[in-house]
Amino acid sequence: MHPDQLAARFPPGFRFGTVSGAAQIEGAVSEDGRGPSVLDTFAAQPGRVADGSSPATACDHYHRYPEDVALLQRLGAPGYRFSISWSRIQPTGRGPLNAAGLDFYDRLVDSLLAAGLSPMATLLHGDLPQGLEDDGGWLNRETAERFGEHAAVVAARLGDRVDSWVPVAEPAVCAYMGYALGERAPGRRLLFDGLPAAYHLLLGHGRAVAALRAAGAVEVGCANNHAPVWPASDDPADVGATKLFDALWNGLFLEMMVLGRPPRDVAPLFDDLIRPGDLMAIRQPLDFYGINYYSPLRVGAAPEELAGPEDEDMPFEFLEVLGRPVTEAGWAVVPEALQEWLIMTRARYRAALPPLMITESGAAYATPPGPGGRIDDGARIEYLQAHLDAVAAAIKAGVDVRGFYLWSLLDNWEGIAGFGMHYGLVAVDPRTQVRTPKTSFGWYHDLVAAHRAAHPELAE
Repeated sequence: MHPDQLAARFPPGFRFGTVSGAAQIEGAVSEDGRGPSVLDTFAAQPGRVADGSSPATACDHYHRYPEDVALLQRLGAPGYRFSISWSRIQPTGRGPLNAAGLDFYDRLVDSLLAAGLSPMATLLHGDLPQGLEDDGGWLNRETAERFGEHAAVVAARLGDRVDSWVPVAEPAVCAYMGYALGERAPGRRLLFDGLPAAYHLLLGHGRAVAALRAAGAVEVGCANNHAPVWPASDDPADVGATKLFDALWNGLFLEMMVLGRPPRDVAPLFDDLIRPGDLMAIRQPLDFYGINYYSPLRVGAAPEELAGPEDEDMPFEFLEVLGRPVTEAGWAVVPEALQEWLIMTRARYRAALPPLMITESGAAYATPPGPGGRIDDGARIEYLQAHLDAVAAAIKAGVDVRGFYLWSLLDNWEGIAGFGMHYGLVAVDPRTQVRTPKTSFGWYHDLVAAHRAAHPELAE
């Protein structure tokens, strides 16, 4: 499908954008007063990161942000969701503010606005200050209170220029992959004992939304990782395991934020954590509900004969989605699953659900340079075209979707994969920091330009 045809399927005001995460692009981890984050500590542990790399330099965005803002301006997608390193603002997550850190984000926001871009600031993208982790991290209820204070500080400084905000990126990933399964920072494998992290992240979200509203924020949403969860078979054990995981991964974060209660199937797991006033604090009015989507999940009941002692309380296992191509990350490419999730979720929650926003979606593909250094990443274009087509189909079916933010502008440091996953519209050589726009960069530019041309009434 030609970009003109695809662009015509989106309504006026639909917001196209890109996304980045502070720890994955900024580098400068020990400069200008920044303190360590859990990602720095995690990466320093042998065997945690596939290529042994760290976020120490990443894409050197801290020093090269003017170049990256120029790329964003050239791309033409008006939305840019970036995250703020809490460790730059408060090196230990509490106490005195670091003026140099706030100054950096001042400069970045001013540069984005000068380039005609609309910044969306995320207050936490997986990089909790290590000082707070040393006191229990998200297992400690006090971290939610400190996060509310962090939101107030940042909003007081940037709120006069940043209209759109996301408190926490992917709380499910942070809680379950970081505290339950130990595959992401901070690397704790607590299984169901990690559930307090999920609850306290939700409470932190609520505290931050309240602080942002008090500071006059124009638009506040979320960026929750969601995916259809499919049973491995019709066996009742597989169906039951799928139902449990779906409630924890999808239902908990969605229903707590928009309904103010946990899903019935998992509510008893949180009884001891809920205090008077908490559910009202978590259920804050949202201007958009953000969805980070990559792939559906196929779940089966964990086979008892294969489970080791450390897995004795893990009732499910994750299986390959069969018959589908996969990305460099090994994730199945199923665009219709996104369409399915959007339509079914809108039908289920109806008026309780705010307008939706795809706050993150994209694909990793390793494409070596061809003749003349051209990086012809046709697979990424096909992925984006198919997933945008799925969003357009959901809109046609009556789902109110307001935008699509692509992960990511740059190839960056991808946590456990190091520099081994390539999500960017722009290639970045981690040794030289040379930026090279790929073919997909031009495709996305053309799509956004075609959408703008289709709605000249929106031009200023």
